Amino acid sequence: MIVKMLHDKGLKSEHVYTAAFVSIGLSVASWFGSVKVEPAGVARADRVGIFVGEWAPTFFALGLALAHYEHDDEPLHSVSH
Repeated sequence: MIVKMLHDKGLKSEHVYTAAFVSIGLSVASWFGSVKVEPAGVARADRVGIFVGEWAPTFFALGLALAHYEHDDEPLHSVSH
């Protein structure tokens, strides 16, 4: 249901895969930024980096679901002689 709704709204698997890779980059960037800015130190930076890093597997799973839906949505081609 959710995958169909997202697909109908124009979301493609490529969009979600891109979001997953951006999430990985944001995880690294937030960790580096948090280490330098936060007075709490490395422990808080680790938590922030891990929190953002957990988005990537979700986006990859959603991308796989959309890719599977897109593949099933294609019309079957018959071989004509």
